[in-house]
Amino acid sequence: MESREKIFEISSEQEFTAFALELFRHQYRHNLVYQSFVDARKVKVEMVSQVEDIPFLPIEFFKTHDVVCGNVPSQAVFRSSGTTGMVRSRHLITDLTVYRHSFIKGFERCYGNPLDVQFLALTPTPEQAPDSSLVYMIQKLMDLSSSPENGFFLASHSGLNARLRQRRARNKKVVLIGLTYALVDFATHFPGDYSPLIVIETGGMKGHRTEITREELHSLLSQAFGVEQIHSEYGMTELLSQAWSQGEGRFNTPPWMKILIRDTNDPLSFVGPGETGGINIIDLANQDSCSFIATQDLGRMHYDNQFEVLGRFEASDARGCSLMI
Repeated sequence: MESREKIFEISSEQEFTAFALELFRHQYRHNLVYQSFVDARKVKVEMVSQVEDIPFLPIEFFKTHDVVCGNVPSQAVFRSSGTTGMVRSRHLITDLTVYRHSFIKGFERCYGNPLDVQFLALTPTPEQAPDSSLVYMIQKLMDLSSSPENGFFLASHSGLNARLRQRRARNKKVVLIGLTYALVDFATHFPGDYSPLIVIETGGMKGHRTEITREELHSLLSQAFGVEQIHSEYGMTELLSQAWSQGEGRFNTPPWMKILIRDTNDPLSFVGPGETGGINIIDLANQDSCSFIATQDLGRMHYDNQFEVLGRFEASDARGCSLMI
């Protein structure tokens, strides 16, 4: 394989396809779990010539197997959120540098240099959630920011209220990123006009509050924080890249990540823009695990290549940041 950093220089659909096909062949050879899955599908590797032909591994495999290439020691193990007794997904990370480059470059595409941002978080601290890929990302972005006003405030809503009302860090944007239920809890008890402020919700209300639609959620939060739009982050333990929405629930992917929508009645085929189906993800940053994942999320593509997340398949496991303690 070429240099790991080359994926972050992708500038065309042709380059993406070339990298994806190369990575597919590499992961078939070196990831025994993925190899067994591809063989069970009776897919002839040499006949795969486009990304739509690549088999997508059901995301549930990360709960039952170590989805990793070779026997390289892990630098970290990220686990999905969950309650006691729940089987949690495991993602063995053999190169944290790739993950850091992925989320930094992805963040910069939407919000600019983290050095110019003050980060406030309504999530657990790294000490409370040492195996959370989300918390790891937020902490590393804070480290790049180096703003003394950065902080985690899940356990201190009054502290966050005071910080938001203080004078902003000089020449820095202020980003509040949080678990959705935590943002709702804060907004309920401390509504106010906090503009200018970028509010980013990371998804998930299950188990904490009555489920509401995205439109209702964003309307509630935008009014409570005094901002026009609520931003969103779409990521998961099994990925090393994120999609970001800067309003209206429409997500953009970085050039090394791609969304395909599979037919709910025929999961081996795909539907076009405007049609609802299951979300399949190609994440080229997942170089040492599996880059081709079939999620349990429902969504749809738009003609401008943005996508929406519409919900979950019925009977799918509760998951996501709402289960983070």
